[in-house]
Order: sequence, then C-alpha cells, then structure tokens
Amino acid sequence: MATTNDIKNGTVLKIDGQLWTITEFQHVKPGKGGAFVRTKMRNVLSGKTVDKTFNAGLKIETANVDRRDYQYLYQDGADYVFMDTEDYDQLTVEGKVVGDAANFMLESQMVTIALHEGTVLYVELPPSVTLEITYTEPGLQGDRSSAGNKPATVETGYEIHVPLFLEQGTMVKVDTRTGDYLGRVN
Repeated sequence: MATTNDIKNGTVLKIDGQLWTITEFQHVKPGKGGAFVRTKMRNVLSGKTVDKTFNAGLKIETANVDRRDYQYLYQDGADYVFMDTEDYDQLTVEGKVVGDAANFMLESQMVTIALHEGTVLYVELPPSVTLEITYTEPGLQGDRSSAGNKPATVETGYEIHVPLFLEQGTMVKVDTRTGDYLGRVN
C-alpha cells in the first residue's frame, strides 16, 4: 500500500480490480479546505483515459509491474515472439496486446514489455524509429517540403504521410505514438 503522496507519472494503481497507469498528476493545495491530488489515468488493458481526484494522504493500492527489455524476433500467425536478452527466454504475445506497435516493429528491434503477475500488459516502443520507404509515388522537380504531403509505405507495411520530395528507399524517422513523419535520416 502507498499513499497519494507517492503518485508519480508511470505509477500503476489497482482500482476495483483493474490496472490504471498515471499519465499526469498534480498536487493541489487550495487556500481553503484539504489538499488533493488531481490525476489523469489510462486503463492498462483497454486504453481508456479518465480523470480522477484523490484526497491527499489517502491510502491507494499500487500494482507491481515488471518492465523489461525484449528483442522482437518474428511474427507467428497473429502472435508476436520476443526474446529476453538476459536469459534468452522467449515470450509469445497476442496481436491484440501488441496493438499499433506492430506498425513500427522490425525484427531484432528492442522493445519494453510490461508484465504483471506473468500477464503481458502492453508493449512499449521507443518514441521514434527509423524505417525505410518501400513505396511512394515519384517526386517531381520543384517539389519542396512546404508544398504538401503524399502517402508512403514503410518497410513494416504501414502507410505514413511524407513531404512530396521524398523517394523510395529513403530512410525516415517516424513517431511511434502518432505515426507522424519526423524527418529524413542520412
């Protein structure tokens, strides 16, 4: 057990049998009345986000979540296989748990997997990854970065929007949270 004073970003709470991770928090001490903690929490399994306010000093139940680095090996049907780089144990994760992270994962890429009592909660990628454009319409003379965007397919099969001047074979940096183009990589 912990108190609301121990809340930090990334803390996982167990509320009504469900796991919630704190994405934002703010300790508030008004001039009149007792202090409280305002939080924004995301359900670990469903991804639903809610705002919740706790009284200061209230006892809360925290969940023990083990975050470990794994290497992505390959896709096995709808499942994904990862390897723990410390003890070489392999872990198979369902496709629905991997979710949108599959759009940015390449074989042998390192990811962070969160486990709670042996159950995989989620797969976390680095904030950005470098991918190669495998298909896009050819750029025309005079196309500049401010002229607009065009669709491009990256090596994972995911489609992003890139500036008109980029061509097939170009390495680009992609934001794994939003899927946005961040820039070229030389």
